[in-house]
Amino acid sequence: MKLLTLNCHSWMEESQKEKMSIIANTIKEKNFDVIALQEVNQSIKENIAFNNIKQDNFALVLLKELENLGCKEYSMLWDFSHIGYRIYEEGVSIITKHKIIEEDSYSFFISNSKDLDFWKTRKVVKASIRINNEIIDFYSCHLGWWQDEEEPFSQQVDKLLNNMKNDRLTFFMGDFNNNAFASNEGYDYLMKKGIKDTYTLSKEKDCGITVKGKIDGWDLNKNDLRLDLILTNKCVDVKYSKVIFNGKNDFVVSDHYGVEIDTSLGYSPKTEGF
Repeated sequence: MKLLTLNCHSWMEESQKEKMSIIANTIKEKNFDVIALQEVNQSIKENIAFNNIKQDNFALVLLKELENLGCKEYSMLWDFSHIGYRIYEEGVSIITKHKIIEEDSYSFFISNSKDLDFWKTRKVVKASIRINNEIIDFYSCHLGWWQDEEEPFSQQVDKLLNNMKNDRLTFFMGDFNNNAFASNEGYDYLMKKGIKDTYTLSKEKDCGITVKGKIDGWDLNKNDLRLDLILTNKCVDVKYSKVIFNGKNDFVVSDHYGVEIDTSLGYSPKTEGF
């Protein structure tokens, strides 16, 4: 099972159409099972395509690009968290080629704020997907910052994990806005909750860096960061974890790099206690 997460910084990128094409062609080439996207924007003033999804929704346009490449098996979920840059409805999305079930409760707030005009308001999107006769839960996550007293990261994590069904294999994919290289902050908080990092579990891995230097939300940053993660509630066999769209493994398409993993559904011997 191949998974991809990417904060796509959509419609904010130069050469956006070319970058969209790169993403679509990579999805076709890699044949990802589930893709989690963050900063998936659509214009406030655009016309509705269906439900709450407008015609220029980045994930919807990506699906159409995939269809043009002959990949017609993918479908999407999306919901928006807050207004971004005064012109966009910014949200998170899951794209998958597998059947999505339990769509009635696919998104929920993890922030204290539910004001869609407030840029710190956060939702996650959840997809329950049947793969090889097993129901697996996937979350596309875009969380806040450890130091934020107004919207504490720890409270967002607690709300996220309270939604989890312990008896199901679950993957939390996305931009966690907490540097995995920093001690005693958000990443360690997640690990202390019993969550597993597929990067740590993987047999093959690279440096894991997904952000270099200054980006939105990290205006003073000069360091290499590992913000984008694929986490799980159980120890699974992970063949590899690889940073993608970083200029080495495919072209750069966003201010974040993506992360891809290849994992089997078999649990590793480390799962004692689960």
